[in-house]
Parts: sequence; structure tokens; C-alpha cells
Amino acid sequence: ITMIKNHLSKLMGEKRITITEVAKSTGMSASTISNLYNEKVKRLDFDTLEKLCEFFNCNIEDIIEYIPDKK
Repeated sequence: ITMIKNHLSKLMGEKRITITEVAKSTGMSASTISNLYNEKVKRLDFDTLEKLCEFFNCNIEDIIEYIPDKK
């Protein structure tokens, strides 16, 4: 199965940062961060990715990863 893997919970765990802290620092809602953290989103806006990359000082690949179907 081809899939996109979300690594936000891993990033937050490594840095010991809470959903509330990310929300306050990025201006995004806590529910948005929570849904991303719990991998409950079907789509991700460029604006959201940009804010997360800026906050974590990382690249997009550190937040999301494309895992191709292995046939």
C-alpha cells in the first residue's frame, strides 16, 4: 500500500513539546495539531507545513514521508 507517513508525533516527542506549545507558537489551533499528531488528517496545507517546518527548524521530509507501494 502506498502511503504518506506523518512524523509530527515523533518530532514532538524527541523535543518534548506539547500540542499546546506547538499551537501557541505557530498560531494554529490545538485541534489541528492534535489531529496531525494522532494521524487523523487526510490532507495537509502548504501553510501548515511551512509553519511546522519553521517551528521545528526542519525540512518537509522530517514531517512527512512518502512510502511507495512495494510490488
